[in-house]
Amino acid sequence: MKTASLRTDLQYNEDKVSIKVMMETETSKEIRILFRKGQTMKEHKAGYPITVEIHEGTITFGVEGEKMVLKTGDLISLDANVPHDLLAEEDSIVRLTLSKSDNVERVAKVVE
Repeated sequence: MKTASLRTDLQYNEDKVSIKVMMETETSKEIRILFRKGQTMKEHKAGYPITVEIHEGTITFGVEGEKMVLKTGDLISLDANVPHDLLAEEDSIVRLTLSKSDNVERVAKVVE
């Protein structure tokens, strides 16, 4: 058994999005992404399907040029290689579920 909390040890960065691997299972990697209002993740693609949960806050989520507002409790899943970007409309906590085969360093490069 493994446990983790999306709400403890919150360490926001003032200059860029904060990324932390919360848990790895046999099939997935669970990542917490902390956004300050106005922070972004530029357009990028994942090599495997992903699921994004807005745990707290509001995110404008762009998918292939279309923008949608996702709020606390909303989920979105994307197939592999779908271009997407994120903009925090307020301080936000986002949970990203990656395939075990995906690379966390790829996510970190998006915020640099």
